[in-house]
Amino acid sequence: MTEKEKMLAGEFYDPSDPELTGLRRTAHSLCRTYNSLDETDRQRDHILSQLFTDCGKGVYLQGPIFFDYGVNTQIGENTYANFNFTCLDCAPVVIGKNVFFGPNVSILTPMHPLRWQERNQYSKPDGTLTTSEYAKAITIGDNCWIAGNVTICAGVSIGQGSVIGAGSVVTRDIPANVVAVGNPCRVLKTIE
Repeated sequence: MTEKEKMLAGEFYDPSDPELTGLRRTAHSLCRTYNSLDETDRQRDHILSQLFTDCGKGVYLQGPIFFDYGVNTQIGENTYANFNFTCLDCAPVVIGKNVFFGPNVSILTPMHPLRWQERNQYSKPDGTLTTSEYAKAITIGDNCWIAGNVTICAGVSIGQGSVIGAGSVVTRDIPANVVAVGNPCRVLKTIE
């Protein structure tokens, strides 16, 4: 099993693997170029088609944007993200159609061991420093609104039509058609 296959399967993997390093460098370069372009520049659409393997029509990411891999993220049509959209997509990230993201939203799939003895950097036989990490997928259903300064943590699913209040930290699954707020994020009410 390659390190990329381990990463996508949620197993411990070596992030210093050359294939993963190359994919991250490509994504970071594409994000830098995207962020340097005027928001009306049509070249931005071309960059998104290179960054993602599945990007629906009408997707608009205000920028700046930051993706670890890009190729592990799917974005449905007519999705909008405001300033400073960050997605650490070490595991698959699936974003539905018509999803709105406020500014400063972070989607974070990586996980690290709790024990420092397993979390700290270590030297591989060739002298390269690396760490142990794993990742858990995140899914956001169609028609969600994720307000500003929300952090969505690894392994979370947010059901379709839900609203996540500003400043929330989503640490567990959120059902469909609810308003959820807080740290940790909890369901406040059902949307009828």
